[in-house]
Amino acid sequence: MTEENNTVAVEPQTCWYLYLIETASGQLYCGITLDVARRFHEHAANKSKTARSLRGKGPLTLRYAAKVGTHGDALRAELRVKKLTRTQKLRLADGDTALALELGLSRVVISLS
Repeated sequence: MTEENNTVAVEPQTCWYLYLIETASGQLYCGITLDVARRFHEHAANKSKTARSLRGKGPLTLRYAAKVGTHGDALRAELRVKKLTRTQKLRLADGDTALALELGLSRVVISLS
């Protein structure tokens, strides 16, 4: 057996983020991404990569972003956040760390009000 047969390709660990965007009318949109800045600019560009529910609803404001870990962690966190009331989402965006911990969100990356 050669050394080449014993090697296993390991995928680099990537960190996923959960984010909240607010539209001009105050609607809150929750999503996940590997790159918050890139994804926000795609939404704000109002082109083909913009989420359908955000098209034509600008200007957009990035209200919150937090590191959540793996893709699976991000999907579960997104589901939990989408089940929150508007008031709870606003509390999260305003930096409620107790709520963030309750939702399994780690360190806040961006919190703009």
